[in-house]
Amino acid sequence: MADSSMAAVVPSTDGNHDPGENVLMKHVQFFDKNKDGIVFPSETFKGFRAIGAGILLSSLAAVVINVGLSSKTRPHVYGLELTSEEEGKGFSWQFPIEIKNIALAKHGSDSGVYDAEGRFVPAKFEAIFSKYALSHHDTLMWEELKQMLKANRVPKDYAGWFAAYIEWKILYVLAKDKNGLLPKDRVRGVYDGSLFEKLEKERESSKKKT
Repeated sequence: MADSSMAAVVPSTDGNHDPGENVLMKHVQFFDKNKDGIVFPSETFKGFRAIGAGILLSSLAAVVINVGLSSKTRPHVYGLELTSEEEGKGFSWQFPIEIKNIALAKHGSDSGVYDAEGRFVPAKFEAIFSKYALSHHDTLMWEELKQMLKANRVPKDYAGWFAAYIEWKILYVLAKDKNGLLPKDRVRGVYDGSLFEKLEKERESSKKKT
């Protein structure tokens, strides 16, 4: 990977993974439990259950995410000119997501924290809080998140509006604190996947106490 790409990537908050890694890939790899580079709907379901989502939400997430992203990460069905690393295997009724191509599934009307190649953009991340975390320092209320989502909308990009809303709503539901606020460190953690690992450990610890 080029030096400019390396510089654009920010390591996760736990500091345990290669700083040269594509951060969007790291975000998705939590769900790849058998580490084969592919996420099937069953793995998406299990991943959501592991971080505390209910059966209904986990089921809906598995359907929406895998159906929505699978073909985009298996891109030769679109007739694109691809490198050997990017080439996918076309449509599959199993709706697998190929992690190596996850940047191709990036939707519009988003925050821009991931660039077109899936790298983390610190300035865009900081802008979320400088522009919208106005009631509480470095934390977001749901109303502030809705203002951000509205501001990010690209005209007539309805699929992007829907995807962005679903992503942030799920994050808010699963990661908000007892006061209904979404802390900055948790938002940062979702971008590199470290939040998923933290939520899984919190859930396991909670189950042991009961």
